[in-house]
Amino acid sequence: MISIKPKKGNLLIAEPSIIGDMSFNRSIVLLADHNTDGSIGFILNKPLEYTIQDLIPEIEADFKVYNGGPVEQDNLYFIHKVPELIPDSIEISLGIFWGGDFNKVAELIAENKLNEKHIRFFLGYSGWQAKQLDEELRLNSWVVTENIYKKEIIEKNCEAFWREKMLEFGGEYSIWSNAPENPSLN
Repeated sequence: MISIKPKKGNLLIAEPSIIGDMSFNRSIVLLADHNTDGSIGFILNKPLEYTIQDLIPEIEADFKVYNGGPVEQDNLYFIHKVPELIPDSIEISLGIFWGGDFNKVAELIAENKLNEKHIRFFLGYSGWQAKQLDEELRLNSWVVTENIYKKEIIEKNCEAFWREKMLEFGGEYSIWSNAPENPSLN
């Protein structure tokens, strides 16, 4: 599989060789930023057992919360595709935005003007120091791909996402699509 150079908005697809890493095994990460200082992203396919209301009882909604990564897991982050509704958002790329006015988010959810097709919540994020991601790419830990889903990635069903990517890559990756998550349990 040929990787492209990482840039914000790209997807990082975990190579099947990342087996022992509980955070990144079979992960798909949306890069929210990538520059000479480092990289930040959110794991898209690791839902937690929490809803937004479990974490913030005042928000009466059952939006899923995802494990965004191993850094700052006591903080809530979000990406969305409605910058016209959420002030102070930062564009990642392709109509996907990061953060913004959380009080406005809570208000929009209460007014039923925001749903899970618009926004995705994360506990924590994935972070790499300067050159750290480059080193992981050199060690073939990740495949970098374009985000072909654009802003619709927020709605992407996460359960089979990694498996779908393995089948899409073809060749030896196809074999991994049906392998158990922990091969020692086979």
